[in-house]
Amino acid sequence: MEQHPAYLLALAALLLLSSVAFGSWLVRRRQRARELPPIAETAALPEKTPAAPEAAKPLAAGLAKTRGGFIARLAGLLSQKQIDAALLDQIEEVLFTADIGARTVEKLMAAVRARLDRRELGDAEAVWRAIEEESLALCTLPAPPIDVAGAHPLVFLVVGVNGAGKTTTIGKLAAQQRASGKTVLLAAGDTFRAAATEQLEIWGQRVGAEVVKGKEGGDPSAVIFDAVKRAQEQKVDVVIADTAGRLHTKTELMDELQKVRRVIQKADPSAPHETLLVLDSTNGQNAIAQAEIFKQALEVTGIVLTKLDGTAKGGVILGICDELKIPVRFVGIGEQVGDLRSFDPAAFVRALYER
Repeated sequence: MEQHPAYLLALAALLLLSSVAFGSWLVRRRQRARELPPIAETAALPEKTPAAPEAAKPLAAGLAKTRGGFIARLAGLLSQKQIDAALLDQIEEVLFTADIGARTVEKLMAAVRARLDRRELGDAEAVWRAIEEESLALCTLPAPPIDVAGAHPLVFLVVGVNGAGKTTTIGKLAAQQRASGKTVLLAAGDTFRAAATEQLEIWGQRVGAEVVKGKEGGDPSAVIFDAVKRAQEQKVDVVIADTAGRLHTKTELMDELQKVRRVIQKADPSAPHETLLVLDSTNGQNAIAQAEIFKQALEVTGIVLTKLDGTAKGGVILGICDELKIPVRFVGIGEQVGDLRSFDPAAFVRALYER
């Protein structure tokens, strides 16, 4: 019995030390909480009023790596005073290394040589202008503006291989549509990749767009059909549908995408109104080969060329336009929403050849 007071004193001391330690930890935790940045917008519930897109970088800045590659080499060649056939051969060699594509280079240089034969190219500046003008002619294709008001809803079907930037493109496109005052519904049609659905849900929260999804590994066609029907019922302006980018074989993927298209038309016979093929510009000529496969299977209405800011292969856009005869609708030149740009051939070529 005589040991109880000492025992109780020890226990009280231990409780006091624990209380002090907990109090100190709580103070430190609150201090850190005050120092942390606010919770990211992607974690918030959808907002009714969309935020304006983030500031975008200048187009020329997004093409800096390409301009520092073959464009810089062209500028070096054209610093020579003598303009002759030998110089044009050297220019052609540079263009062959620029992922433009052999057929497109030959077409471009044939036009430039014809100008030289007509004595229209008397100096280096004239040659530079000729290359720029012929490049503009190659990437200027008939491309009627996307008519958001003409369909209810306007349905975008977005296709492309995994890793091309498909889901990010959808998010940025949704953000731009929301910023312009349109209501948007996203369809998580890549049911074979859980990460794609999760990423789409984050974008949906960020921009204030509902996301329609199905079970993992479920039927993508059913998901997109449900999205279009829901958009019709809720009078949503725009539906943007993600799709699978990889199955066991190319044939399976193309069959799946063709099925998606047929099922969409059961909900709306005029849909999809735009089928956008997303290509990774860092793949260069491989991007053109991918596009040929999709073009054979689907009625692709436009190209989205991503990651132009991360590659010196920006010249691939000339080959894409020339060989595929499909207009480029958007180009991606950075991480911000505003860095997904509507493609303006004149502005693009001007920025590409800027010195």
